Amino acid sequence: MKLLSFIADGRASFGTIKDDGVVDLGTRMTGCTTLRQLLEAGRLAEVAKLAASTAPDHPLDKIVFAPVIPDPGKIICVGLNYRDHVAETGRTVTEKPALFARFACSQVGHLQPIVKPEVSDHFDYEGELALVIGKQGRHIPASRALDYVAGYSCYNEGSIRDWQRHTSQFLSGKTFAESGSFGPWLVTTDEIPDPSKLALQTRLNGAVVQDTTTDLLITAIPELIAYISTICPLVPGDVVVTGTPGGVGAKRTPPLWMRPGDTIEVEISGIGTLRNPVIAEPA
Repeated sequence: MKLLSFIADGRASFGTIKDDGVVDLGTRMTGCTTLRQLLEAGRLAEVAKLAASTAPDHPLDKIVFAPVIPDPGKIICVGLNYRDHVAETGRTVTEKPALFARFACSQVGHLQPIVKPEVSDHFDYEGELALVIGKQGRHIPASRALDYVAGYSCYNEGSIRDWQRHTSQFLSGKTFAESGSFGPWLVTTDEIPDPSKLALQTRLNGAVVQDTTTDLLITAIPELIAYISTICPLVPGDVVVTGTPGGVGAKRTPPLWMRPGDTIEVEISGIGTLRNPVIAEPA
């Protein structure tokens, strides 16, 4: 099942994909106005039944895609989680995963423009697999961690590299307004029972710049969930962005930056393609 957040007729809502359209769940799921609220209420099973008997309300080409979870409680990103990316940065593999945060204002949805900030030309792409938590847990054992996942999506963890290097902490370069993207939709775990068997590819203006498989993650998804949930409770709608492979623009010769007029795509097998144009920050 594919779930998404969107805007149609000037109203924010959420829904599920059916045929070439969207079944609007925001008008039908009493008490739930967002996808996050649906997950909090544990009502995913109702969606499949409702969609089976309901015609689409909106054509896909008539909606505005929002980030899959526009209002996450937490966006936790994992750095340096593929060995080829660790190697290209000149770092060493750490014993524990490197974590940092993004804020909700830093992400846009599928087909929406991501913004190169005025203060920097060092705007880099990072194609990644994202997961969305489906039920609350703390101290989750790795052996049961996938039971806490609602589904998976694509993420472009757009990074402002010179600001990222201002200090040893990544945050300042990782959460510029509308610099990243999340979508196009969430694919539920019944369709992706094993997230370690996915192919990920990033393309800039149609040229492949990153190409990997998720079995190459240094810290696999179950262990990431176990580690993060030891630090803080994970709750429905929380997002974990699992890390980018090698091939980032900053480590190419010459560097390859995203510029206004470019198109960046992140495609993950079993999920789909997240596509965004790049624009300059409005004056």
